[in-house]
Amino acid sequence: MMKSKKFWALLLALAMVLSLAACGGKDASSDKSGDAGPSAAAPEDQTSGGAGDEQKDSDSDLAYVQNKGTLVVGMTDFAPMDYRDANGNWIGFDADMASAFAESLGVKVEFQEITWDYKVMELDAKSIDCVWNGMTLNDEVKAAMDTGNAYCLNAQVLVVPADKAADFESLTSLEGLNVAVESGSAGEDAAEALGASTTAVAKQADALMEVSAGTADAAVIDLLMAGAMIGEGTNYANLTYTVNLNTAQGLESEEYGVGFRKGSDLAAAWNDFWSAAIADGSVLETGTTYGVQESLILE
Repeated sequence: MMKSKKFWALLLALAMVLSLAACGGKDASSDKSGDAGPSAAAPEDQTSGGAGDEQKDSDSDLAYVQNKGTLVVGMTDFAPMDYRDANGNWIGFDADMASAFAESLGVKVEFQEITWDYKVMELDAKSIDCVWNGMTLNDEVKAAMDTGNAYCLNAQVLVVPADKAADFESLTSLEGLNVAVESGSAGEDAAEALGASTTAVAKQADALMEVSAGTADAAVIDLLMAGAMIGEGTNYANLTYTVNLNTAQGLESEEYGVGFRKGSDLAAAWNDFWSAAIADGSVLETGTTYGVQESLILE
């Protein structure tokens, strides 16, 4: 009986030793695997360069646009820069040059009509890749976007009924007048600076409608648009433009630019494109097509 008890005690002790050895082996293996994971992965990351390349691409707007195959251009209905033809296609000086820029990048162009007040938000959210719509390069724009070199000169003008033009010729203040302006535009800033009571509308074309309908005394819009959309032979033959508000405020003429996201390498690509397009004559040819005076185009 005693022998039997000793025999079973030995077996139990042996089993406990084997059990502890097995547990110890498992823990050691687990620790070794955990130590090896990060150190083994590090050389692979360093030699392959894969993660680094992905990060580099993600920082490049140019690579982003080329990878997705489209350049999405944010704009509004603003003749002669951007407007629809009889078939509903976007055309105009800016639209045609945007198409040519996209082609130079090896991608397709896509036009997206935006609310002008939200242009920076649309750009930062990557709903659009650039703002290209006769955009005035003011301090606010330059602080919120990276921009290419200025490509066109402009000024703000006062649009009035043609039969009342004489009343506005020497005007230096807009106090007491109800003036239609595009919300968030340089025209709105100019009108308010001269004391006008403003009616903000979605597009500059809408501001012309307000004056034509008699619901506004005048409108402030861009010189380029005024030259293309009002006067004899247009839908607004009853309107004319008179005061150059930049001169009235003692300001220099404005400049148009294309806006990209902050830090975007598309701005440099655009500068290269524009220089080439000036050199090959395509910019001046497009300007002639849409009535943009050569004297207003910047090289």
